[in-house]
Amino acid sequence: MSAFADIDWESWSPTTRATLLFVIDGQRGLFIRKKRGLGMGKINAPGGHIEKGETPLQGAERELMEEVGVKAIGTRERGELFFQFTDGLRLHCHVFEAREHTGDPVETDEARPMWLALDALPYEEMWADDRVWLPQMLKGQSFVFHGLFDGDTMLGHTIRLG
Repeated sequence: MSAFADIDWESWSPTTRATLLFVIDGQRGLFIRKKRGLGMGKINAPGGHIEKGETPLQGAERELMEEVGVKAIGTRERGELFFQFTDGLRLHCHVFEAREHTGDPVETDEARPMWLALDALPYEEMWADDRVWLPQMLKGQSFVFHGLFDGDTMLGHTIRLG
C-alpha cells in the first residue's frame, strides 16, 4: 500500500489495537520518551497494546500505570487513530484524556516521563500525525484520523472533527 487514496478504509481491519492516554494537569501534559518498541525515541503519551479481554479504557489505564506509575481519574475517550503502514502493519488506536490523576510519574524500562507545556510541544520529536490531531484534541475537539505511513514518514491523511 503506497498511496493513501488506494486504502479502502470501509473494509480495513487492524492487525494491532492500542491506546494513548494523555494526562492533562492545567497547562501541562504528561508525555513520555519511548525507550523501546514502535516509536522508540519519540515523544508521545503513555499507551500501548490492548490485551485480550481488555476494553480500550482498561488497556489505556493499565499502560499508564505500567509505563509511568500514574493512575488516571475521570478518563474519557477523545478520538481514534487508524494507521496503515506500508510494511503491512494496520494499527487502530483509541485516544483518551484524563484531567486528574494520582501518583508521581516514575521512569521505567519502557518510558521516561516528562511534563510538557501544552503551548510549546516539541512536535519535531513526535509522530508527524500529532501535529494534525493533537492541537484539535487539546482544544476540546473529538476526532477520527486516518493516516498512511512509510516508517516515520506520513504519506497522506484525513481527519474528521466531532
